[in-house]
Amino acid sequence: MKKQMKNHHILFILLICINSYAQSKKYKDTSKSIEDRISLLMKEMTLEEKVGQMNQYNGSWDVTGPKPESGSNEEKYNNIKKGWVGSMLTIRGVKQVRAAQKIAVEESRLGIPLLFGFDVIHGYKTISPIPLAEAASWDLEAIKNSARVAALEASASGLNWTFAPNVDISNDARWGRVMEGAGEDPYLGSKIAVARVNGFQGKNFDNTSIIACAKHFAAYGFVEAGREYNSVDMSTSKLYNTVLPPFKAVSDAGVRTFMNSFNTLNGIPATGNSFLQRDILKGAWGFKGFVVSDWASIGEMVTHGYASDNADAAKKAAIAGSDMDMESNVYITELVQLVKKGQVKESIIDDAVRRILRVKFELGLFENPYKYCDEAREKTDIGSKANNDDVLDMAKKSIVLLKNDKNILPLKKSGVKIALIGALANDKNSPLGSWRIAADDNTAVSVLEGMQQYKDNSLVYEKGTDVALNKQAFVDEVKINTTDFSGFEAAKKAAKEAEVVIMVLGEIGFQSGEARSRTQLDLPGNQQQLLEEVYKVNPNIVLVLNNGRPLALPWAAEHIPAIVEAWQLGTQSGNAVAQVLYGDYNPSGKLPMSFPRNVGQCPIYYNLYNTGRPTDKDQNVFWSHYSDVEKTPLYPFGYGLSYTSFAYKNLKIAKPSFQKGEKIEVSVDVTNTGNFDGKEIVQLYINDPAASIARPVKELKGFELIELKKGETKTVQFILTDNELGFYDNNGKFLVEPGVFNVMAGWNSNDGLTGKFELK
Repeated sequence: MKKQMKNHHILFILLICINSYAQSKKYKDTSKSIEDRISLLMKEMTLEEKVGQMNQYNGSWDVTGPKPESGSNEEKYNNIKKGWVGSMLTIRGVKQVRAAQKIAVEESRLGIPLLFGFDVIHGYKTISPIPLAEAASWDLEAIKNSARVAALEASASGLNWTFAPNVDISNDARWGRVMEGAGEDPYLGSKIAVARVNGFQGKNFDNTSIIACAKHFAAYGFVEAGREYNSVDMSTSKLYNTVLPPFKAVSDAGVRTFMNSFNTLNGIPATGNSFLQRDILKGAWGFKGFVVSDWASIGEMVTHGYASDNADAAKKAAIAGSDMDMESNVYITELVQLVKKGQVKESIIDDAVRRILRVKFELGLFENPYKYCDEAREKTDIGSKANNDDVLDMAKKSIVLLKNDKNILPLKKSGVKIALIGALANDKNSPLGSWRIAADDNTAVSVLEGMQQYKDNSLVYEKGTDVALNKQAFVDEVKINTTDFSGFEAAKKAAKEAEVVIMVLGEIGFQSGEARSRTQLDLPGNQQQLLEEVYKVNPNIVLVLNNGRPLALPWAAEHIPAIVEAWQLGTQSGNAVAQVLYGDYNPSGKLPMSFPRNVGQCPIYYNLYNTGRPTDKDQNVFWSHYSDVEKTPLYPFGYGLSYTSFAYKNLKIAKPSFQKGEKIEVSVDVTNTGNFDGKEIVQLYINDPAASIARPVKELKGFELIELKKGETKTVQFILTDNELGFYDNNGKFLVEPGVFNVMAGWNSNDGLTGKFELK
């Protein structure tokens, strides 16, 4: 009898276990909705496992090797095995990713898959132009495709998440991270941000698409004095109308993740800012994805003076809406106890975990956690000819022609003696730019290599001077060469004997990017002296700029006959530059940031506000200006030339007045009046001269990239709606106010045809 009872007891326990197991696997039922599956899974999770999903570790060991025996790597390994890790970053390569995913899926209790993130900023192995350069193309399809190429390669390496795009608006060239964004304008920035998100994420999250991450939320582009990690203090009007529009645009477009920023905003670190993360992002905008901190930014709230210790930082970040902790390691150590002590509600944890799990379900990782572990794709999709062709196309479209006196460009293809001067002309590393950490060093095509493809001219190369002494510096400060002039004489000799001099000058790749703020925006080191010395012996110079930010070049703008802004163009840099110089591609780029006359003008931007004394109409000193330099930029936003010329005529507005909500039709005729076929970026600006809150003197509200054969005319039509005419008040309410609006259609933010209409 006792034996029979014992058997019944064992059977009863077994049935309970089977039932429990069956219940725990219900979340894998694909016939159920994602929200139901999340709820079922969360019922099975312990508090520790929930907090684990909010924990992201940096991968710093060979996951395919032996299990770590001690230290932080052993802790990371064990926590993955316990299901206490939601994401890893910097683990990449199919073998590494598969090994880490295997621990999470096959050795942890619930088998929740990991997300694998990486900084895929402007390409993975095959590098596109830096984002600021891509923005100069104003070509949304090309920019989308560039992100698509990056996603294709990153996903082939096992990654499923990129910490991009950077959608920070910034008008201060001193800040090194302008190279990561789309420039100074919120309208252009919003369009580009959406294009990049769509390129990364695709439509259905197949195994060639990756999650995008909009960063840095928010106002990071307005750090004081352009100094990295500095404080931000700004009006709500500036926040709502300049900073937030690109973030709102990508939220509406379905971006799955946001990253908060390092800076304080009006005294509160963004990581602990409920106003940004709870009220605006997750509240007013209805964002359903999750927010990841920037590297260690939760713990850094202690250093900011906003949190007393790590526990306080974890508490404030979680309550404020920061869902995942990147490398502070304070959620995993502090949150469980904070919940148990009643200092953080478990509902806050549940909200964060639900958001993280939602993204994993949307990616299909529960159905196939190894969907990004395709060894065949890793061999075929990384560094392919098709990818190189695409980044070459993007590079050519990113180049901006700033000056071309006497039509020195394009170069003749035969019978010309050319001197190519500058260390950057023979540099295969700097053109890759900053934030290309998966790329191999020295894999860019140099300008010298690109120019050598045109064999019917005589080409002589001289370095002239080094820009930096430690050209490969990533972590260290860049050491600029200011003492070695030994190459000057050889450069001058080559220039004197040449008909045309091509000088490639600017910044090395690691002089812009994170922590690369500058107080001088001229040519670094000895380069300005080299330029002036060469000019003395041969003024027939084409200056090719390599840089990650706007530079202040007043001497060059006055003296050098041709200036080409070639940024840092990535893997195919030299081929792109050569093809533009020789006219095989007619440049069409326009500046996404204003170029200052000197650093003292910074920040400088086109969409400024009128002061009470905006002009010199009184002919005295009492008006808004500088006493030592013009207040206008050297080259304005939207500026860029072509080898051909364009004429604008017949600006038409459909009628003189419109009702609110009515579509406003504006058109302009554009004619190619030059000798080359070409592309033009037609720009539409408005101004609201009298509003309840003062509006900028000009705001971009439309643009169209058109191709015109020589002699051809096209009519370009724009539609303005309430979305373009309105603005946000200081409470974040969107207003469309009646009154007169000024309109300008033109070829840059300074020049164009004007008209007006009334909104009733």
